[in-house]
Amino acid sequence: MQYNLKELPNGIRIVHQEIPHTRLVHCGFVLNIGSRDESKEQEGLAHFWEHMAFKGTKKRKAFHIINRLESLGGELNAYTTKEKVCFYASLLKDHFGKAAELLYDITFHSTFPKKQIEKERQVILEEMSMYRDSPEDSIQDDFDELVFEGHALGRNILGNEETVKSFGQEDFFDFISTRFDTTQIVFSVVGNVSFKKVLQQVEGVLAEIPAKRSLYVRSKFASYQPKTKTLEKDITQAHCAIGKPAYSMYDPRRFQLYLLNNILGGPSMNSRLNLALREKHGYVYSVESNYQAYSDTGFIGVFFGTEPGTAGKAKKLVLHEMEKLRTRKMGSLQLHMAKEQAIGQMAMAEENYAALMLVFGKNLLDKGRIDSLDTIFGIIRETTAEDILTIANEALDPNQLSYLNYIPA
Repeated sequence: MQYNLKELPNGIRIVHQEIPHTRLVHCGFVLNIGSRDESKEQEGLAHFWEHMAFKGTKKRKAFHIINRLESLGGELNAYTTKEKVCFYASLLKDHFGKAAELLYDITFHSTFPKKQIEKERQVILEEMSMYRDSPEDSIQDDFDELVFEGHALGRNILGNEETVKSFGQEDFFDFISTRFDTTQIVFSVVGNVSFKKVLQQVEGVLAEIPAKRSLYVRSKFASYQPKTKTLEKDITQAHCAIGKPAYSMYDPRRFQLYLLNNILGGPSMNSRLNLALREKHGYVYSVESNYQAYSDTGFIGVFFGTEPGTAGKAKKLVLHEMEKLRTRKMGSLQLHMAKEQAIGQMAMAEENYAALMLVFGKNLLDKGRIDSLDTIFGIIRETTAEDILTIANEALDPNQLSYLNYIPA
């Protein structure tokens, strides 16, 4: 995987890959700050900051920020995760300079206008209500809270009503000043623009940002106990989450667990869970398993919704499929097909250049390097049936699974 990389004296890194055959360019700032870096009183502040970045800078009002790229047919966006905040844009290559300058402005010069805070506070409260009304979304947040109980990883990225209603202008400045670290910022560019032009546009202004190191250290998660919880909800379907902590992003077995998860309940229609629960029995419309790696731990979980009368049967089928992966060695042809499927999915994902741009930034922040797909493909191809058995017995240990059930009130 060919890419260009430059680290500035203040620690900010610029990463770039040129794609000559596209008319677009995708660029963005990725910051190693997320919701897990908040104190309990700050819950939801990183996400609120993401919203407020679009509401005013030292030289722009909200309308000018929104209109700057949208009027050119481009897209300006942002998102917050447990460990990252990202501000990014996609647009025609001819307008790269405008996108880079705007992203720089909102990332480093937001002013958090007080009137805009009040408006956006209501928007976020509505966003929280929307997620609560969607059991498919809210069960994932509630399950995080159950699995990572007592730790920042278990808190909702959106925050809670009490904290969101309490934030004022100084809270944003205080949070950024204590978490901001120039060595933990990457500007990533993928598209039809040369590295020379990228440096001409951004190197000067980024180099002028004073070097800053944060003394903040993330609190590691190390206190998991399996739990079971049932909640009554105003819903018609029953929903279930089953899972536990898993390997971190630094664990050498993470790509093998990715393969295992893909076999169990990945995005394809031929996943074991989809074949068992939907195709064979018709118990669910959708069922999925997710593997998420964090810097010090990870998470693997299965989620599905079904009629209350079939919830118990569906759960037994999920556990049965997990048991088969723990106890029955996959045949060579079966494993080969699973590998090729996972590799094909990864290769197609690389064609999504906007996503690739964000992956570059995140990988540099997390590992200081960008693993080539050939390296990852090699790890997957070398995975044996014995490896899958070993990892399944660790990642899907029935004695370590937690359960969260939503049942109709």
